[in-house]
Amino acid sequence: MTWINFELYYITIVLCWTIGLSLIGISYKFKKFFNYSLIFIVLGIVGLVWFDIELWNELQRPPMRTLGETRLWYATFLPIIGLVIYLRWKYKWFLSYCIGMGILFLTINYLNPETYSKTLMPALQSPWFIPHVLVYLFSYALLAASSFVAIKSLYNFYFATFSENDLKLADNLVYIGFAFLTLGLLFGALWAKEAWGHYWTWDPKEIWAFLTWMMYLLYIHYRYIHQNNSKQALMLLTAAFIVLLICWFGVNYLPVANTSVHTYTQG
Repeated sequence: MTWINFELYYITIVLCWTIGLSLIGISYKFKKFFNYSLIFIVLGIVGLVWFDIELWNELQRPPMRTLGETRLWYATFLPIIGLVIYLRWKYKWFLSYCIGMGILFLTINYLNPETYSKTLMPALQSPWFIPHVLVYLFSYALLAASSFVAIKSLYNFYFATFSENDLKLADNLVYIGFAFLTLGLLFGALWAKEAWGHYWTWDPKEIWAFLTWMMYLLYIHYRYIHQNNSKQALMLLTAAFIVLLICWFGVNYLPVANTSVHTYTQG
């Protein structure tokens, strides 16, 4: 599977999702068009999942090594999350956001093609590689979705009508995302023990992963203790997402990254 193949997939998937988004917009006036939008959205998701499988088979390894490969998983997970949330709570705006983010991640990869390598460094040749990375990617997708809800809610605080239902949606996304984030942290520790002989080495990536985990734990506790301070909770959730972004790719550009055992995630 090469980037020439990706171009065909990219055009097909983005076309399906763009049509789906357009039909969502039309459905606000003509409700019957929304069912058609779901068809195009699902077709795009199926196409991207198929590409992920084909790429995995072609590389003969999980496509989870570089930043570009992780963007493929975000582009896959976010529309699925948006669709599930819509089926549960009927939030069209949230589904539209997730589809839009999926298009954005795919477009970044389209504009920045990678030269794929089939080889994995020895530390990545571990049974913990797939569960650790996949669980983390899914948790990041959920927490990224919660951050959008937070930003939208903060906007509504100042310029529109704030809804507690939006905050409840953010809470649900954080609870699920935090559970997967915790699993990712545990899997990473087990992987580190196998690869380097220690569960924790205070590697820069590990430190930021722990800070990310602490920020979302702080948000959960704050929501439990201060249930009526919605604005402050939303600000805290937004700050937590900034820490997550630093952990995801920002740490790769810090000077300390030169001493990190996680530098293989760059690319």
